[in-house]
Amino acid sequence: MNRHVNAVAGRLSLRAPQRRSLEILDRVTEIVPPKKGVDLTTALAAVQSEFPTVTDFEREFPSLCFALATGVGKTRLMGAFISYLHLAHGLRHFFVLAPNLTIYNKLIADFTPNTPKYVFKGIAEFAAEPPEIITGDNYESGVGVRRSLLPGFEREIHVNIFNISKINSEVRGGRSPRIKRLSEYIGESYFDYLAGLDDLVLLMDESHRYRASAGVRAINELKPVLGLELTATPLIETARGPVRFNNIIYDYPLATAMADGFVKEPAVVTQKNFDPGQFTPAQMEEIKLQDGIRLHENTKVELDTYARQTGQPVVKPFMLIIARDTTHAAQLMQRIRSDEFFSGDYKDKVIQVDSSRTGAEEDEMVQRLLAVESPEEPTEIVIHVNMLKEGWDVTNLYTIVPLRAANARTLIEQSIGRGLRLPYGRRTGVSVVDRLSIVAHDRFQEIIDEANRPDSIIRLTQVVLDPSTDLQKTRTVVIQSNVVEQIEAMADESERRIAQATREVIRRYEHLPGSNHLLRPEIREQIVQEVTEYVRTAQQTLPGVTEQPNIAEVVTKTTDLVVRQTIDIPRILVTPKGEVTSGFHLFTLDCSSIRYQPVERNLLIQHLRTHVQDTLSFGGVSHPEQRLEDYLVRGLVDFDDIAYDEHADLLYDLAGQVVRHLRSYLTEEDTQNVLIYHQKQLAAFVHAQMQAHQWESARGYDVVVSKGFTELKGGACTAKADEPVQDFRQTVEDKGRIAQMVFGGFQQCLYPMQKFQSDAERKLAVILDREVQKWCKPAHGQFHIFYKVGIDHHEYVPDFVAETEHAIYLLEAKARNEMTDADVLAKQEAAMTWCGYATTHALSNGGKPWTYLLIPHDAIAGNMTLGGLVAQFATAL
Repeated sequence: MNRHVNAVAGRLSLRAPQRRSLEILDRVTEIVPPKKGVDLTTALAAVQSEFPTVTDFEREFPSLCFALATGVGKTRLMGAFISYLHLAHGLRHFFVLAPNLTIYNKLIADFTPNTPKYVFKGIAEFAAEPPEIITGDNYESGVGVRRSLLPGFEREIHVNIFNISKINSEVRGGRSPRIKRLSEYIGESYFDYLAGLDDLVLLMDESHRYRASAGVRAINELKPVLGLELTATPLIETARGPVRFNNIIYDYPLATAMADGFVKEPAVVTQKNFDPGQFTPAQMEEIKLQDGIRLHENTKVELDTYARQTGQPVVKPFMLIIARDTTHAAQLMQRIRSDEFFSGDYKDKVIQVDSSRTGAEEDEMVQRLLAVESPEEPTEIVIHVNMLKEGWDVTNLYTIVPLRAANARTLIEQSIGRGLRLPYGRRTGVSVVDRLSIVAHDRFQEIIDEANRPDSIIRLTQVVLDPSTDLQKTRTVVIQSNVVEQIEAMADESERRIAQATREVIRRYEHLPGSNHLLRPEIREQIVQEVTEYVRTAQQTLPGVTEQPNIAEVVTKTTDLVVRQTIDIPRILVTPKGEVTSGFHLFTLDCSSIRYQPVERNLLIQHLRTHVQDTLSFGGVSHPEQRLEDYLVRGLVDFDDIAYDEHADLLYDLAGQVVRHLRSYLTEEDTQNVLIYHQKQLAAFVHAQMQAHQWESARGYDVVVSKGFTELKGGACTAKADEPVQDFRQTVEDKGRIAQMVFGGFQQCLYPMQKFQSDAERKLAVILDREVQKWCKPAHGQFHIFYKVGIDHHEYVPDFVAETEHAIYLLEAKARNEMTDADVLAKQEAAMTWCGYATTHALSNGGKPWTYLLIPHDAIAGNMTLGGLVAQFATAL
């Protein structure tokens, strides 16, 4: 692989499909070097030999289409293309075409340094001397002409960005576009100057929008050395229907992007047992609007909760309503702004986006639309007819309510395109945060049927709402420790400020062996001094501050509170001594599920463009592997945890087992066929089984306790808006609702409120609150315990931590049928190891031993004691 591909992909953090596009460009420029005067027939034959989908460049220069799904990142890929072509081939002139004014302005922003989505961020060569940006608004000044530069000083590159829709308007009636007119600053037209360059590359964003336009035909006369088209829709609409481009070299469709987690998961929404035939069109519209709002409100709360739980920026979602026409849009606007619609909550949170807005109203509409991602911008509902086209890239569209008649396919394709981008750039694993909801009670089955068609662009999930539960208003509940709650509840503002300062200072002392060391006179004196200095500095910046209360007394009271309301959870780091070695034990593969059949020869050729076997390349015909096992070994060494030199014998043993299995039901020729065509799948199959036989060794391990105790982390959860905090001792009849409820009424818990995932957890909390000194359900990140499943490491958060007079316990409640699951056992092993290290540290510093309990759900009952549970389920270290 060209080193420049690795450099650009790494610096720009390219996703897999973006990197694959760059790899393809690297290969194309190797077999067809980018230069003027290339013979198109020869170039096409060379490209087609490795990329059979390219049957025609469709232009008078080599031009290739990269069809990447919406939301994958086409603009960043353009930045990667330009960076690579400059670094690897020395090309310095680029001409970027935008389909409309919106994308034109967006591209200019994204190619401008120090902007949020700067496409060259991380490219060191452009840090000191960024590319010169020439636009359709400034090119006549001569800023894009190099002739004033001395030879040898032409290091910078030029990126021209033009709006093709403006050029199209200029060439009506057979006129020449303005770019072709003589410029007094240049001495010729800017077009002629560009056409004379020997390294101009044309990049066409959303090329399906203008592919056959008069403006593009004029631009084609620039005769660039290479054309690169980027679009999510590589189709031309004709009288016979849509026709695919003939120069598609890489196709990464929306269904694949969804499967790979690069975009939101679209879902169609309706109610349980809903019969659309019972309602008039007006009633149906009202139901969809009402349910859309309720869904939006729930989504807003879930996003708030997720942000608080993870420390991520808050995302403000908005809802998109698709109106029939501008008149209908205006009626919807009036309805939503009325006091009758959800008590007028949305009258100042809705905008209408369509061609009926002009002048100042249009300017305000555009500004609010462009700022809709900002949490400070109030818009939560956007009503539109057909103005939201490509280029309106937002990440916070979560709910769509289509009220316009359209067939299911059109509804799917036009609706979801604007809402698929993920706010955090990746899936979170939280369904609501990762989902785009389409409210379509009256079209539910039709959309499902369309989405399940073999040629559908997506596969929709289904969400069936129960109005009695799912559409009720929710709220975010912030759960803070008793320490934080009691400090914030102090009536005297001066005392509260000192107590908060004391809490901040105590964090610096978490390196002590335990929180009880905070009570030592010399430590307490140090804390008093630091808090005093902190308060003195604050007084200097706060006018009108009166005399402070006794700082030493407040520090003493706060420190005692922290010690009483803390379980000493140490921060443990385990590092290997010396060199770490790893490998895999010999084992017998289970090949019983492998029944691959040979692929037809023409198909085999089509799928071998990345494999060389029997494939025509620019250098001729490649040769087959000498041994059949080599096909599989070559795929296995691509995995990061396999080094050929150290594992060669094992790899050939495993590959031999696969080859023998294939030979047991295939001929020699068909065995080779299967190994070539299914190399990737077979290698992944073998690698997955290798994980159970992996070993790792070191001369020993150093256990470092960096903190003897850690502050209890805060958290957040979602609850129904009108449901009070439940007494945790009271039996809940509807066990299915427990996970949605917030519980309180504790005596020994370190938090005033907690959430439970099951009734068994609630019962266990009753036992703990009755018998221990203090307990809680730890938040994510409180314990740094990690367990391994396969090749992946995950954080383990135990259900409970509890302290008694003589010991500290980690407790996990599990369904009995899950007690022997691999995941549960891996967590148990990791927790037991952690408890061993924590016990060693605690006992050497006058603390208490740690014990891990894995308890089956059905063993937890009101008559059980903690001692009884320990006797039955404590695991030996």
